[in-house]
Amino acid sequence: MFDAAHDAAPIAAAVNGRRVRAIVLTHGHNDHINAAVPLRDAVDAPILLHPADQMLWDVVWPGERPDGAVTPGEVVTVAGHELGILHTPGHSPGCCCFHDAASGVVFSGDTLFCGGPGATGRSYSDEPTILRSIRDTLLALPDETIVHTGHGDSTTIGAERAGVVARAAELGL
Repeated sequence: MFDAAHDAAPIAAAVNGRRVRAIVLTHGHNDHINAAVPLRDAVDAPILLHPADQMLWDVVWPGERPDGAVTPGEVVTVAGHELGILHTPGHSPGCCCFHDAASGVVFSGDTLFCGGPGATGRSYSDEPTILRSIRDTLLALPDETIVHTGHGDSTTIGAERAGVVARAAELGL
């Protein structure tokens, strides 16, 4: 399961008794983690977060700790799908995307949206960094890769390529 936003009860209800192996956080901003601890308690699954976002976690969950780390380069296996962990800082220092190469899908969290890069007005966000992450990591994926975003509609790498490249060029990246 990716992220744990807003209210644990409807998420736990949607799980409907299935086993949750982990609550994997794409990043540590409050709107992606504010139900993490109650959800962990409800579904008895560990919370995994990239350590570079610990300071964001601590704002929402002081005194609590994630149960483990999201480690770039490793693979998370879920329901027969192998998801490669890609570190894509910029929206936050520890932002990560999860790439299912066999299915041609990437779960981008708030790194890439339909229409361009994720927001950079949040704490610890940086536009040049997110553009480099997208350009160097996500745009290396095939154009037909489906991007399931953290907010809004899905898109494809190909649909976002020109806009990201143009914005990076505007900034001299």
